[in-house]
Amino acid sequence: MRVFDADPLLRRLEVRAVAFVAGAAVIALAARRGGADVALGILGGGVLIGSSYWAIRASADGLVALLAGGRQPAGAGSAQAPISGRRSGPRAAGVVLRLVGRYALLAAMAYVMIARLRLHPIGLLVGVSSIFASASVEVVRMLAGSGRRAPR
Repeated sequence: MRVFDADPLLRRLEVRAVAFVAGAAVIALAARRGGADVALGILGGGVLIGSSYWAIRASADGLVALLAGGRQPAGAGSAQAPISGRRSGPRAAGVVLRLVGRYALLAAMAYVMIARLRLHPIGLLVGVSSIFASASVEVVRMLAGSGRRAPR
């Protein structure tokens, strides 16, 4: 289990984003009467934003583990022995290298989707916007819930 696995808000964002990508791809396929170019772009954009989300999440997990003294975060399974201070430099460098590597991979994926696969740019934009759409739904949900009275 990772740090954020227990957070129901992030889980709702993930599920809504995946549902948005799938629904938008189906709508695009129906609107284009079987023309799959926009739908494939939407799916490609979903893969890009999913990869970006994974990179951010994995990097945050690594930084939390590093700042926690080398122990796994709470609820992460078996506890590890703390890492001594003299080994924190190489561990920090590893976290930074993984972060840079993840974003280099993300940039390469975007290049391949745009330049080589020639996925539809509007479809890519719609797919990448899925996390924004998911977060917007959550904000509206929170704002609508804040006006309600608490039960007595």
